[in-house]
Amino acid sequence: MIDKRSDTAADALADLRDKGVVRDGMTCMVGGFGLCGIPEQLIIALRDTGVKGITCVSNNAGVDGWGLGLLLATKQIRKMISSYVGENDEFARQFLAGELEVEFNPQGTLAERVRAGGAGIPAFYTASGAGTKVADGKETRAFTPPMSAPEVNAEFRRERDYVMETGLFGDLALVKAWKADEFGNLVFRKTARNFNPMMATAAAFTVAEVEQIVPVGELDPDNIHTPGAFVDRIVQTVSEKRIEQRTVCSG
Repeated sequence: MIDKRSDTAADALADLRDKGVVRDGMTCMVGGFGLCGIPEQLIIALRDTGVKGITCVSNNAGVDGWGLGLLLATKQIRKMISSYVGENDEFARQFLAGELEVEFNPQGTLAERVRAGGAGIPAFYTASGAGTKVADGKETRAFTPPMSAPEVNAEFRRERDYVMETGLFGDLALVKAWKADEFGNLVFRKTARNFNPMMATAAAFTVAEVEQIVPVGELDPDNIHTPGAFVDRIVQTVSEKRIEQRTVCSG
């Protein structure tokens, strides 16, 4: 049995420069939703490698001073492929100053692009973004939706435009799971399951940061979300559960 455990997040990435995985100009897939389920210690370890020119695929860009906001502060990210970045002032500053390239996606489209990349699907068509700036420069074709039952409203059966989107695949994926076994089978918890499972499949090398590691055989096979075959290394860390937006009530 292969034991994929590393002692620290830094150890998990330590030799990846020599392997050509961690390098300037690489594409890095990063799981999480807001600050929920982000691989916070692996992000810090990636920052400390000093690599530059990263294309980062992630739902969002963290916040100032935490998550991917740490890589923005050091200007190690060249391009963000994401769906929401509204919580990061440094992101906005770099984008408006022309220091950061941004490729926005509808959130469902981003999730499907990552899933497609992990499944070996080079491209697909979606109605999301058709007729908007999202479709600029992309192939568009008209299709009749696959709903032909007579009882379906005719409005939903009419031909409409679909935009071709490409699958996304990275050099490195950093994900955060709730629990793993020593082989790297992963279980995600609640909101952290949104992007992490597909990110784990969509890269040449995947490192998972986890809260608990158990012996092989202790996880219920029916409850495993990502098979260990997709995971190259795991590291157990203490999670910092920060609040993205704190709202208080007075009186």
